[in-house]
Amino acid sequence: MKQKNSVLFIILSLLLVFSLALSACGTTTTSTEVSPTTVPAPAVEEPAPAVEEPAPAVEEPAPVVEEATPVVEETAPTEEPAAASTDPNSLPRNETLYFNGQQWGSVVGWNPFSNSNNNAMAIAQQDNARVIMFETPYLYNMMDGQVYPLLADGPFEWNEARTEIAFKIKPAAMWSDGTPVTAEDVAYTWATHVKYNTPTGAANIDFIEAIEAVDAQTVVVKAKLNEDGTAVNPLLVAAYLSSNYVIQKAWTETLEARVAGDATALLADPAEDVVYSGPYHKYFADDTKVIYVRDDNYWGQDASMWGMLPVPKYLAHVIFKDNAAGTTALQAGEVDVSQQFNSNVNLLWEDDGLPISTYLPDPPYQIGASLPTAFYNLESPGLDQVAVRKAIAMAVDYPTIIANAMTNQSATFDQVARSLMNPTEGEQALFNHDAVAELQWAGNDIEGAKALLDEAGIVDSDGDGWREYEGEKLSYVATCPNGWSDWQAAIEVVAAAGAEIGIDITTNFPEWSVYQTIVTKSDASLPEGYDIFMMWSDGAGPTQPWGRIRKLMSSEFIGMSSNWNGNWGMYSNPDADALIQAIPAETDATALQDLYTELVSIYLSDVPSFTLMYRPQSFHTVNETVWTNFPFDGDGTTPPVPPLNLTDGWSIAGLYNLELANN
Repeated sequence: MKQKNSVLFIILSLLLVFSLALSACGTTTTSTEVSPTTVPAPAVEEPAPAVEEPAPAVEEPAPVVEEATPVVEETAPTEEPAAASTDPNSLPRNETLYFNGQQWGSVVGWNPFSNSNNNAMAIAQQDNARVIMFETPYLYNMMDGQVYPLLADGPFEWNEARTEIAFKIKPAAMWSDGTPVTAEDVAYTWATHVKYNTPTGAANIDFIEAIEAVDAQTVVVKAKLNEDGTAVNPLLVAAYLSSNYVIQKAWTETLEARVAGDATALLADPAEDVVYSGPYHKYFADDTKVIYVRDDNYWGQDASMWGMLPVPKYLAHVIFKDNAAGTTALQAGEVDVSQQFNSNVNLLWEDDGLPISTYLPDPPYQIGASLPTAFYNLESPGLDQVAVRKAIAMAVDYPTIIANAMTNQSATFDQVARSLMNPTEGEQALFNHDAVAELQWAGNDIEGAKALLDEAGIVDSDGDGWREYEGEKLSYVATCPNGWSDWQAAIEVVAAAGAEIGIDITTNFPEWSVYQTIVTKSDASLPEGYDIFMMWSDGAGPTQPWGRIRKLMSSEFIGMSSNWNGNWGMYSNPDADALIQAIPAETDATALQDLYTELVSIYLSDVPSFTLMYRPQSFHTVNETVWTNFPFDGDGTTPPVPPLNLTDGWSIAGLYNLELANN
């Protein structure tokens, strides 16, 4: 693996960056100050397997509450963003950073209120929100679990009762039309989400009562309260600040007038005239590529933020037909940053000698963050028995899954023992490992699985080679979407495990268009063919691991006609529900560890589902033919720049560190 030699120091006259020590459970708010800092140049990056398209985390719909917000506004100079003159095929290579693996189809629109723009490079409101065009008050950094101010000026603060958050907007923060970003913009954004019941409004209305502008710079976020006057979920209230964009009030009013207040039309508007606050905006888009150009008037070059412009003038993403085409372009040096699964990525430098690298120099080449999971249909005969569920999970050959499906781009379960946590240090520290050690399994335990079934009386009583439960042969179908090759390989290994212990498991690979409609329908029993099936879990973020555990175990999602959250096997355990409900309000570290440990214990005892591999938050492989100084493990950046493709959360700091390789 290539290791970077040049150590370049780019002075980000970066501000005081404060943050909240959101311990993974996010219950405490600690200020972290990042003083004007020198950021050593990174270099090596990380491969990654195919990231399927995560579904939008749409929570239950919510009531529509109209929000009248205080007024504060200023008018300001009008600046015209760069014009799209140009031949998109003649971008200067030494000014253009090329990506793959984020955009898989033509862009539909630029509307930050909507989640159906198919505009992955520009719009992704999530735990590590994508911020090249639209910006959030704070940036989450998965490497240290903290949030850092972006549009916000300094850390946010809870009131004593932990029911309201206050923060200020940076005086330097500006929209692309030259007007200031204000507290009123923040308040009006939320009011619009609620008024039109956007996906963001629906996901947060049960937790946020109101967002108000106290003055031009000061924002107060009021939590929805329980009957006892405490916040329903302070964790989700705080997470809103690093997960959701601030959208300009003036442009929003223009949009509202254009659609005459119609909610459907508002979300469908392509918003070609949208005003933004980020460093890049649309330059060109068709069905083959999307290109962004730097706004050289970007406010972030102010000393209170980055102190300079990001280095590449253009960010370009060619729309490849599949991973193979993307890998070919990466090998040819036509792609600089790859967010896709590049199979056997290490061979690109070990055998081919290419200037390609990953975040970690050795397996697993990446930082695991999410837990792709096999869910059980708990209504299938026999799968209502813990012994059957756990025996299958114990028998699965996880090393084969990791070696073949993931080409070793995942930690093994010997390296990171099974729990509900991802492999990051922060999450691993949140539970008592010794307390659950006897419940964990690393896989390939055929004799242990057989013994478990024998002890439960689930045996082959008719001599046909298959075990029966209550007189019925244990026979299941394991399913995942067709074409998701790594998932298909994993589910085949699950089926093979069944044969080893006398349980008949066959595989089924329907198209995603069919699969997703079935799996996400939680108000009816799963149909035949969905006894065991794969889905994703949450990665790293300010609400994790609480958010992931909630979506793996909480019964609140049962009965939803459209459930993109989780618990698709419809597990129900009141004890687990109570623990999940208690965590967001808990601020004592010891008590939190106890709560998490108990949840891990329940999960490993009941086995409602089981993780098949660890996956990165994003795949991150770089080719340093043209650009260098990408983030890598141990690059010395402070705070550390995460391997999230220079676009998500704090990883955008990496755009300010890049250099041309041949300088």
